[in-house]
Parts: sequence; structure tokens; C-alpha cells
Amino acid sequence: MKKFIVLVLLIVQYFGYSQNTYLAEKPPVFENCQDVAIDSLQTCFDRNVFDFVFHNFKVPQRVYTEAYKGEMVVLFEVDTLGQFRVIYADAIYPELKEEAIRVFSNMPKVIPATYNSRKTFKQYSIPIKIPLVNQSTTTEDLANVNKKTKLEEAATKEFDSVIADRRRYENREYTSQLNIPFVHSEYARFGRQMNLVGTNSHTASKPFTYEEVAHYYDFEAEKEKLKKDKSSWGGRKLWNEHLVQLEGKDYWFTIDPLLDLQVGKDTDADFNSTFNNTRGIAVQGGLGKKFSFYTAFFESQGRFADYVNRYAESLKAFGPDPAIIPGRGIAKRFKTDAYDYPVAEAYLSFTPSKYFNFQFGQSKTFLGDGYRSLVLSDIASPHPFFKINTKFWKIKYTNTWMWLKDVRPEVEQDKAFLTKYIANHYLSWNVSKRVNIGLFESVIWTNSNNRGFDVNYLNPIIFYRAIEFQTGQGAGNAILGATAKYKWNDNINLYGQFVLDEFALDDVTAGEKSWKNKYAYQLGIKYYNAFKVDNLMLQLEYNRIRPYAYSHNTIVLNYGHTNESKAHPWGGNFSETILIGRYHYKRWFANARLIYGVKGFDFNDGTDNFSYGGDIYRDYNDRPFDSGVEVGQGLKTTIFNGNLQAGYLINPASNLKIFADITYRDFNPEANTATTFKNSTTWVSFGIRNDLFNWYFDF
Repeated sequence: MKKFIVLVLLIVQYFGYSQNTYLAEKPPVFENCQDVAIDSLQTCFDRNVFDFVFHNFKVPQRVYTEAYKGEMVVLFEVDTLGQFRVIYADAIYPELKEEAIRVFSNMPKVIPATYNSRKTFKQYSIPIKIPLVNQSTTTEDLANVNKKTKLEEAATKEFDSVIADRRRYENREYTSQLNIPFVHSEYARFGRQMNLVGTNSHTASKPFTYEEVAHYYDFEAEKEKLKKDKSSWGGRKLWNEHLVQLEGKDYWFTIDPLLDLQVGKDTDADFNSTFNNTRGIAVQGGLGKKFSFYTAFFESQGRFADYVNRYAESLKAFGPDPAIIPGRGIAKRFKTDAYDYPVAEAYLSFTPSKYFNFQFGQSKTFLGDGYRSLVLSDIASPHPFFKINTKFWKIKYTNTWMWLKDVRPEVEQDKAFLTKYIANHYLSWNVSKRVNIGLFESVIWTNSNNRGFDVNYLNPIIFYRAIEFQTGQGAGNAILGATAKYKWNDNINLYGQFVLDEFALDDVTAGEKSWKNKYAYQLGIKYYNAFKVDNLMLQLEYNRIRPYAYSHNTIVLNYGHTNESKAHPWGGNFSETILIGRYHYKRWFANARLIYGVKGFDFNDGTDNFSYGGDIYRDYNDRPFDSGVEVGQGLKTTIFNGNLQAGYLINPASNLKIFADITYRDFNPEANTATTFKNSTTWVSFGIRNDLFNWYFDF
């Protein structure tokens, strides 16, 4: 067995390379070899090694006592500091191995080997004859001992070639097909540039990729403006760079730790403090010019303002878990009154040509130019999706297929959540330099009759409403919509949305306010560099959703996921006015938001158990009347929500921020019930976080 090991050590060329066939390679150099011609350096090195072994190796007495004659093999390396180290020694006696280790540890320090002018490790295996002979003059040199074929020689350089391929990190994410994390305040930084009169951008389908925004916004220049002059490794990683960032000719990737650490106080709560404790990691990168990837995992524990906790528990799925954290997912109990909620997001992005981008993963999608979306929003938990973006001429066409969950106990089967699906089309058309029109169509269906993911909805260009009729009206729920934007000038944009869930023309003309007229609309305006103040954006938005919109008589076909709406967080049966201000100066930022709305809730008091159209998860056949249906009907409630957040951007690469946040919420129904009652909340919090997604606490 030992002879076999020796043979392997001698012939497996992975362990070393010693020929000087390639000029890019240079062996280690002893001090007395520095003046030797380069093609003789290997021979000089070999003879020095054999000579040092001959003059310093002390043969153990046991060898003489037992009159042993033979050979031992030593595998050693010379590291990038020029120091020798025995990796393996094969000999009949352990004393011989110990002596070999001692001798090579005393080898004089040499000039390390180089490959392509970079210091590198070198490994050799040599036979040592016992009893000792002076092999520096009687044996072949190490180059011949470790002689390789050309193919083997090329193979042994493969690892070093990979190392040599590394280069300075050049922020290739800024031109990649990766999505820019969708955060409203961050998207406002380049909103004006993308909405200049005359641009051919399409701003409704979010998140954007870096590549499409880079045509209008210079990420590199903006990052350079924020760069701090830090030369130490710690300083650069804290203030300017990703923790790990590597780049080669055809690849790049980054790794960042993720934090969301907050502590605060809710004046309306019985508990002492609110908190959030999120730790995670994000990895992103690219292979070649057409393929990118992203993955992030968050492990979190939190206790929020009391009204948020109550809302989270009202979303509870069937089973033992007490809550669903809005926008994040199912939560387990943590201690007695807090929650533990892990979240994972990931996707692959592939751009085979300038016309197409394909994405597959688990994340969210948003359609619209407003703070809210009545078409498709990011307020619900992450979910699997497949997306195709097609861009040509003045058109951007987005197809998205989503796998969602209905987690209500009514649909539980074999302790598993019910899977349902959404397929949608969104066509964005730049009619002129100033006008954009978008058309939206979505269909929701479930696994009725075991049909699974219905192939009827795989067609990316077909009219879904027709398919709904072909497969049966109870088999799917189609929603139609339109968006519009008008660029008044470079600084002012007008935008809007209209969604049609169901519409009865006869009832509209009759003026009876039929329940069938389930529609919603949005009107808004954005003002960039407002009042000539650079980087100040003001936004005014109005949203109105009729009762019973997004709901369905087959409850599983509502427009929702994990007990949350896929459109507006308030569901239906409300009107809402929003005023937003956003400002940033260098690394400082501030965001303010005021929301005032009127919403109709259900009483559910045992006497009046009708559905008034605000809860999309209720069967609309439970309505109290068919006509005279008005927004705000039922338990009419006024809601005011004000939020102010200010902070400092620590690291632009990972969007790490410190911040202070204050929220005031006044919830005032006309009557109190067990679940809908008057309360007023002031919630103050402080923290540090990587700002990578939108939190929506304004419900």
C-alpha cells in the first residue's frame, strides 16, 4: 500500500509543477541562484534542496540498527513567503518522517515562485535514498522527477490562471440585469432622469433593472459623489464597498450581511417597547454579460406597534402560527408577545438579446407610477414568479406568472395551503414624448378539477377574458386595467390608473349604484426638484376603490395572497388621499407622508354580519343590498396616518442606513366593535438597516 501511495505522489501532477516550459512561470530561487540564467533556475533550486538534505539530514539510529536500505518520499511546498513546509512524508519508520519535517522546516527562506509575475505556491515530491547519498550530483533534478506531458502541464496551471484572472472590482452590477431593490424613496433618486420629456423609458413596471436605468442615471458618478476617502480595509467596507466583492473576466459577485435592528415605543401599547431584530445575508453576481443572480435570506424577530400586531394576527393562517407579518410572511410565536418570521428571496435574470429579459425566482412585482398600485402591488409576501420583459420600438410588454397561496382554514386540505395562480399582461406604449398609456389584464385561477397550472394562460399575448369564458366563469377571475402618464414638463408628471373588476353598463346608466360596478381608479402628480430645490420630490395621490372590487363569489379567486391583497392594503370600499415629500442631500435623507382616508368595514357583531365590500376575502353574495352601493358604506371609519423618517446613508453599496422614524395614526370608526374600534397611536423608533424593500404600516 505504501509503495502505491509513493507511486501516486510521484505521478499525480496536481501536486506540483516544476518545468520552466512557460516563460510566465518562475521557480523558487535560493540566494546563491539569483545570478543564474532563468532557464537554469530550476536546476539550481533542485541541487540546493538535495545538497541541504544531504548535509543536514540525520539518519535515525534505528535505520543503522536494522540495517535498512531503501527510499523515502517527501512531498513539500514553497509558499508565497518563500518558506518550506512538508505536506506528506512516506517512510518505513516514523523517525524518518519526523527528521524530514525537521530538515525542511530549517530550509533557508527563498524568493517565492511566480506565475504571470504573481507570487504563487510550488509543490514538489522528491525521493530520499537511505542510507544518504549526495543526490545533488548523482540524481536527476526535480524537474525530471516531476516531469509532465504538455496536457498535464497546462492542467496544473488552471488554478493559478483562475487566480490571475481576478481584477479590480468595477461595480458591474450597475450595468447588469439585476433588479434595483424596489424602495419608493430610492427610486425617487432617479425618477426625474427617467421621466424627462423625450425619454423612451417605461416607468410603471417595477422593479427596474440596473441596465435599463443606466441609460438615464449615472450610478457610478453618483456613487463617486458619496464616496468617503478611506484607505483602510475596514473603512472602505463600512463606508463605500460590499463586504466581499470579486470580479474576473467573465464573472463577478458580492456578499453583504443584512441588518434591520430597531427599537421603539408605541404610546397605545401595554408592552414596554417595540423592536425588530433582522440578520441576514445577500449574495448577487453575474456570469458573462447576459446572466445575473440574486439571493437573500432574512432571520427576524419583532414586536411592532400594537395596531400592526393586531393586523398581523388578523391575517393568521390556519395552523398554530399566530400571525402573518404584512409583506413578509408567516410568523411563529417568539417569547410571549413577539414574532419570529424568516424570509427568503431569490431570482435568476437572463437577457439573451436587447429585446428580452427573463426572470424566475421568489420576490414581488409592482405596476404603476404611484405610491399605491391598484393593478399589482408589492404589499403581500414574496412568492414564486416567472417574468418576461419584452422591449422594442416604443413598447415594453411585461408578462408575469405567479404562484400564490390561500392560507384560510376553509380551504385547508391535508394540512397544506391551497395554491392558486395569477397570469398577467401589461403593455406600456409611449404614444409621444409626453404621453404613456398602459393596458393591463390579469386572471386568477385555482386547481379546480385538478387542472393545476392551466396551459390556457401560458400564452403571453392572448386575451385572458376570452379564456375565462371558455374554461367556465367559475374557473377564473379576470381583471382589466389601464394606466396613463403625462409629462407636463421635465419636473412635473401626471399619472393615473383605472381597474375594472366587473362592470354593468345598464346599471351605471340607470344611476342605481349597482354592486356589480366593481372598479377602482387613481389620480396623481409628482413634482421633481420642487420649487427649484434640487432633490426635493413632492407627490399628491388620490385612490378610490368601489365596494366588492377584487373579491369573488368563489372566495379563492379573490385578488389576494396569504390573506393580503395583491393591490391596495386597504382592500376595497374606501377613498384615500396621500401627500408625500422626499428629500436627500449627499448621504442625508428625509421622507414625510400624510394619508387621510375613509373606509367602510363590516360590523360582524352577530346582528349585522353582511359583507359591505371592504374585505376581499369575503363572498360578495353576502352583501346586504344590490343597489345604492357607495364607497364607505358599512361601518364608516376615518383613518389618518402621518409618518416622518430621517437618517443617514452609511454605505451606498449595501444601502445601509441609520434612521429615526415617527408615525402617528388615528383610527376613528363611527361605532366600536370587537375588531374595529377607536384608537390613536404615536410610534417612535430608531434603528439601522439595509433598506432593500418597502414596509407598509399605513393601513
